[in-house]
Amino acid sequence: MRKIFATALLLGSAAMAMPAAADTFDIVKQRDKVTCGVSQGVAGFSAPDDAGKWSGFDIDFCRAVAAAVLGDPEKVSYVPLSTKERFTALQSGTVDVLSRQTTWTLSRDSASASVLSAPPIMTARAS
Repeated sequence: MRKIFATALLLGSAAMAMPAAADTFDIVKQRDKVTCGVSQGVAGFSAPDDAGKWSGFDIDFCRAVAAAVLGDPEKVSYVPLSTKERFTALQSGTVDVLSRQTTWTLSRDSASASVLSAPPIMTARAS
């Protein structure tokens, strides 16, 4: 019985998040640009060079989203966000996608209408 309840709860949560994702998709297509929330200058993840060109893993992810959705990896703008700002910016629509260091927790997964992807980077401690 618990498994059925847990499954129903999970499916219900996913279904509630789907309209928001569909709305965001339509907005991005209409705007013809993906707005991506990124960390503020974390080398290897998201950092601008002296000319202002962003690079790193999170930047590559945002470019991949733009290429998949709009057919052009250049149709993306980056919004540097602090840890405090990230979820507010995503929930308010300031950014379409959040690509920055964020751990996937049960409370984050269940407390928002956001759709979390599988973690792209896994870390482990040596014993």
